Amino acid sequence: MNETKSPLLRLQELIGLAAGQHYLRRLVLSRPADKAVLRTVVTQKKIGGREMLQAESFLADNKAVHRNFADVAALAEILGDYGQINLLTTVGDCEFKRAKSGRETLLGGDKLFAALSADGGATVAVGGNNRDKNYLLRGDEPFLIELGVSAADGRIHDKKRPKFRQICRFLEQVRDIEPHLPAEGKLVIADLCCGKSYLSFAVYHYFAVLRGREVEMVGVDLKPDVVEFCQTTAKNLGYGGLRFVCGDVSRYDEPIHPQLVISLHACDIATDLVLDRAIEWEAKVILSTPCCHHALNHALDCEPLRFIARHSMLRQRFCEAATDALRLTRLEAAGYSVGALEFIDPEDTPKNILLRAVRRGGSAADRAAAARAAEEYAAARAFLLGEEAGEK
Repeated sequence: MNETKSPLLRLQELIGLAAGQHYLRRLVLSRPADKAVLRTVVTQKKIGGREMLQAESFLADNKAVHRNFADVAALAEILGDYGQINLLTTVGDCEFKRAKSGRETLLGGDKLFAALSADGGATVAVGGNNRDKNYLLRGDEPFLIELGVSAADGRIHDKKRPKFRQICRFLEQVRDIEPHLPAEGKLVIADLCCGKSYLSFAVYHYFAVLRGREVEMVGVDLKPDVVEFCQTTAKNLGYGGLRFVCGDVSRYDEPIHPQLVISLHACDIATDLVLDRAIEWEAKVILSTPCCHHALNHALDCEPLRFIARHSMLRQRFCEAATDALRLTRLEAAGYSVGALEFIDPEDTPKNILLRAVRRGGSAADRAAAARAAEEYAAARAFLLGEEAGEK
C-alpha cells in the first residue's frame, strides 16, 4: 500500500479491495460532523442487478435513510464527514480516526492490506434489499401492519427495519427446531414475559398460517395494558388460537403443557423464571434471548476472579457470559441438549444471544450427560457465589 497517500485515501483503497473481492462485512462510520446523524453503516447490496455500496444512516429522530453508491469513488464524498471509520472484513479490520486537530491516522491498514492481497479469504454473499432476501416474511403480513412494523401498503417503516430483521431471524430459528416438535396434532406454545408480543404474533403466523397447523398459543405478561392491546390485536387479526393472559410467569401454569416455550428479552432473573417454568413443563424446545444480567454481578463472590471483578465493565461482561453459561448448564442437567447462538446482528441490538434447548430422549446416555451437567452446575455456582457444592 502506498505510504505517501493520506490515511483517508489509503482507507478508500482498502475498502475498494475488500468490496471487489467480496470480503467486506461492513463499514461503520461514526463521530459524524452532522449531529442529526448518529452513525452510518455501509454494506454491499445488489440493486437492480448491480452491486452497489449501500449506506444506511441512523438519525437522532429514530429514522433511517439509505443512499446507494456505485463504487468507492462515489462513496468517498461522505467519508470525510466522519471522525471515525471502522472497516470490517472477513480477513481482518482497520480503523481510521481524525483528531480535533485534523490529524488523521489509520490503524491496522498495512496488516489488512497484506491480508486482502493474499488468497483464501471467506467471501460475503451480496444480497439484495430486504424484499430480495429469502426472509420468511414479506412485510405485508397483516400482523406486521397491525403492530406498526409495516405501513398499510406493506412497506416496512424505516425505524422498524431492525425489528423486522429480528422477527425474521427468530422465525429462522423456529424453522430450524421445527423437526423437534410433534409433526401432527395441536401444537401448544407459550411466550413468557411476552411484552408487546411481536414474536407471539410471528410464531403463531408461522405455524397457523404458513404451516397450516392447529395452534394453541398463550402470551403471558405482568402489564395489563399490554395484555389488553395484544388480546385486541389478536381478535382483529382473527387469530382464534392466540390468547394473552396477565400474570406472573413464576406462578403461571397451563393445563396442557406447551411443547415450545419462547421468550424475548425477559429482564434479568425473569429469564430464569421462564426457564424454570419451561423445565417444569418439560417443554420439548426452549428459545430464550436473555436481557440485563444483574443478579450475578451483585452476588459474585470469588476471590480468584477479583482481577476481573474490580473492573466494572469487565465484571459486567464476564457476568453476562457466566450467567448464560450457568443457564445452559442447568438446562443440560434438566435433560436438554443446548446451544448459545448469535440471534441478530449486534448493530441492531447488543442483546443478541439466543439460548436454545432441545429435550433429549431419556436414554441411559442422556441421563448420564444430565448427571454430569448437574455436577458442573453445582461446582460452578460454588465457585462463583461461594456456595457449598450442591447448594442451588
